[in-house]
Amino acid sequence: MIAIINYGVGNLRSVLNALRRVGGNAKVTSDYKEISEASALILPGVGAFKTAMEKIRGLNLEFPSVPKLGICLGMQLFAVKSYEDGIHEGLGFVPGEVVRFPSAVGKIPHMGWNEVRIRGDSELLDGIENGSMFYFVHSYYVKTEDRFVVAETDYGITFASAIEFNESFGVQFHPEKSGEIGLEILRNFVRITKR
Repeated sequence: MIAIINYGVGNLRSVLNALRRVGGNAKVTSDYKEISEASALILPGVGAFKTAMEKIRGLNLEFPSVPKLGICLGMQLFAVKSYEDGIHEGLGFVPGEVVRFPSAVGKIPHMGWNEVRIRGDSELLDGIENGSMFYFVHSYYVKTEDRFVVAETDYGITFASAIEFNESFGVQFHPEKSGEIGLEILRNFVRITKR
């Protein structure tokens, strides 16, 4: 079972519905036992980093060593720390830090459809064409080493739009809001959980 972690932040129902459409056996839960026994985890999220981390810590979870997918804010929570409204510790699944877009990029948040460029091999992005369009809504992004970046996007600057490190996968865009191409990402994640 894929546990979609309910920590009071994010569009859980749309992620659950999208996963079910691609054949994923998934459940929205905040139950310690269900999460610790899950075959994979998904951490969706919208909103502020600090608030999200406080809610996650409030659940007193232990994250098992299984494939994990962070979506939007969820991907940012995978980082070591964030500079959103201060300095805040993240989950530390992926080396890196969360920083705000510089004001020079123009309108913040970055919102709407944008192109994703694939960089090298990626299980999560298998079968996704280079230059595919995905839906974004964010003001911050994960700054990490190039070797962990499997896709990038331009918005005034070039930023990591998908990352992989060990069993942690992250996408800055919303696959559940990105139509058929987004469903393909989730289908790949379901396949990863069954390997």
